[in-house]
Amino acid sequence: MKRRAFITLLGGAAAAWPLAASAQQAKLPTIGFLGASTRSAENEWIVAFVQRLRELGWVEGRTIVIEYRWAEGHDERLVEIAAEFVRRKVDVIVTWGAVATFVAKQATSVIPIVFAAMGEPLGTGLVASLARPGGNITGLSTQSAELAGKRLELLREVVPGLRRLAIMFNVDAPAPALDMRGVEAAANAIGLEVATSEIRQSKDIAPAFDALKGHADALYVCTDPVVFTNRVGINILAAAARIPTMHGRREYAEGGGLMSYGTNVAELFRRAGDYVDKILRGAKPAEIPVEQPTKFYLAVNLTTAKALGLEVPPTLLARADEVIE
Repeated sequence: MKRRAFITLLGGAAAAWPLAASAQQAKLPTIGFLGASTRSAENEWIVAFVQRLRELGWVEGRTIVIEYRWAEGHDERLVEIAAEFVRRKVDVIVTWGAVATFVAKQATSVIPIVFAAMGEPLGTGLVASLARPGGNITGLSTQSAELAGKRLELLREVVPGLRRLAIMFNVDAPAPALDMRGVEAAANAIGLEVATSEIRQSKDIAPAFDALKGHADALYVCTDPVVFTNRVGINILAAAARIPTMHGRREYAEGGGLMSYGTNVAELFRRAGDYVDKILRGAKPAEIPVEQPTKFYLAVNLTTAKALGLEVPPTLLARADEVIE
């Protein structure tokens, strides 16, 4: 081969390398991660999810691409993100929370959806059954509403004079609304007076506390992306009003809440990695059963208890999975 022809061929090949690399990159399976809150708030969950994928052979940036998007507690942003994922034709969409999951389901009936943490997938009509979800969706349940009675039992151990219970929930989100009804029924069964505090957006939270002052002995907070994004602010307002709080996730107790009892969400996101793995290897979401939790996690914030002048019984502390001091 003549030297000039060889150089021309070599130059053409070199020019084609970036294109070939780009084409190879484009072929990598892509996960659309629909974060309902913020990156910092969900970071622990992401770490658990990505670590499990790596253990299963999916290495971010090498064998898989993860596109992260954050709604920061704004429902309208969820719609935009879901539409973007559909346009980009991602291979799987990962969500958490009722609103984000319903938005994703409305955006596509084709792309598989895995919800990593969902309060009431069956009660809200998201899936046809837990054993066979149907459609393009499956995931992991937190069984939030079913734990209401246990949470109130724990709350009464720390607040023995509890008579008036306030319940804060996002009235526009289906799972928290179901959770609220479960809490209300459990509270009525043990003779508590109940007042509901409805919110829709972050701006509704401070006025809700103004209305609660002097009218509640404790506050039960039903989790969803809006309250999760604002969990520290909620607990600051509760402390200022001297209202003990009960939550469904340890992140709330870490953020200043008195107590939490529920599933470990980081563990659920880790299990979501198994669901994504199965789907990328050909399994159909409709045939992968929704998983229910088998372990529940009790966290107690002693610093908050002391600030509120509450004594946490030693027997309860002994049962706690985490004591925050």
